[in-house]
Amino acid sequence: MYCILTAMQLMMYLGNDLIESISLDDQRISKPGYLGTFKRCLKQKYRELILQSPNPPEFLVINPSPKKIDAGSH
Repeated sequence: MYCILTAMQLMMYLGNDLIESISLDDQRISKPGYLGTFKRCLKQKYRELILQSPNPPEFLVINPSPKKIDAGSH
């Protein structure tokens, strides 16, 4: 059985709607400004959508569960 780890994800929500998810470099998450760069980019990209929403955007960093693959099934 193999275990494939997926990258950390930055997710942007407006209300209950997932707007976009970006894969992150796990080694750089703790570096100052790394997440802020992506947040600013997403805010600019979805500026019109944000202006139309009564809620401010919310950002979450998640660590998806590892996926297990049975080596005998390939």
